[in-house]
Amino acid sequence: MHREQTGAAGGETPVGPLAGFTVGVTAARRADELGALLRRRGAEVMHAPALRIVPLADDSELLVATKQLIDSAPDVVVATTAIGFRGWVEAADGWGLGDALLDRLREVRLLARGPKVRGAIRAAGLTEEWYPASESMAEVLERLLEEGVEGHRIAVQLHGEPLPGFVESLRAGGAEVVGVPVYRWMPPEDIGPVDRLLDATVGRALDAVTFTSAPAAASLLDRAERRGMREELLDALRHDVLPACVGPVTALPLEAHDIPTSQPERFRLGPLVQLLTAELPGRVRPLPVAGRRLEIRGHAVVVDGELRTVPPAGMALLRALARRPGWVVARSELLRSLPGAGRDEHAVETAMARLRSSLGSPKLIQTVVKRGYRLALDPSADTKYGGE
Repeated sequence: MHREQTGAAGGETPVGPLAGFTVGVTAARRADELGALLRRRGAEVMHAPALRIVPLADDSELLVATKQLIDSAPDVVVATTAIGFRGWVEAADGWGLGDALLDRLREVRLLARGPKVRGAIRAAGLTEEWYPASESMAEVLERLLEEGVEGHRIAVQLHGEPLPGFVESLRAGGAEVVGVPVYRWMPPEDIGPVDRLLDATVGRALDAVTFTSAPAAASLLDRAERRGMREELLDALRHDVLPACVGPVTALPLEAHDIPTSQPERFRLGPLVQLLTAELPGRVRPLPVAGRRLEIRGHAVVVDGELRTVPPAGMALLRALARRPGWVVARSELLRSLPGAGRDEHAVETAMARLRSSLGSPKLIQTVVKRGYRLALDPSADTKYGGE
């Protein structure tokens, strides 16, 4: 596990493992919990719910499906999410059908997607027949097909996320499949935060984007398409901004566009944050500069374990220097790296002075008269870092 770095001498506050990094959160549900876990480890968080959940307590489609199951018992009911199962029972209660639904569910084979769904089933006073510890719908499907589904009526609690091949495979095996749509995903009412997250991702102002549902990933891709920036988004997620998904189902819309994703072994928020805690610092190459250890993170710098806040212009200069550590970078090239700097090389000198002040150690960057600037890479590291 990644350990937090201790601060500089003199009792500095320890630097969190995600300090200096900015993480985008696309979740509509439990976003506060995820954001708190990230901030506790030092990250800055940009929250942009990519969708909203619309309960179907008054939806005729859910009401019809519930009445059908009460009137004609299925052979099997598959519960896929805890929130969805609870929502279904609550909606039935609202219609005066709660007791009838629970009585019917006690008579059928009840399968749960995983331990959390099992907990919701038990809380309703029911008992599941079986659940996979892996929380994999593929394992649920495999068990049903092995037992044989020919002529069976199977109800599947739908929950907004794709179930690739699940329903189709059951029908191909001869089963009648009844969908129970408990809630729907809709675009967010305020699209502004999503657009800001897209701009930040494309501009590489984010270090990672987290996804906790497949519809959120699909919604973000759809919004990028509508804005004419899908290819820019794909490029950012493929190369510079880490897409972190809570599990393989969530990752499907991204992987369909050849975006490699990172996923924790356990499909939970805690392990997702632990994944970022390990991966983001691991993407940073520490540089031995002027006797110091320099880490250039997303929006800040860590110098000998001390977090130093650097203005955006300074970060742009520092990144340009770090691409060729130890080599002289001309002022004209540094000027091109400054956002909106124009043609006056004096802007480089002004930004450089502020950068040195932010770093707290002017010797980290050397001025090479009439040529430009260089990171003062330690001589012993020349062979490792210098020859690009």
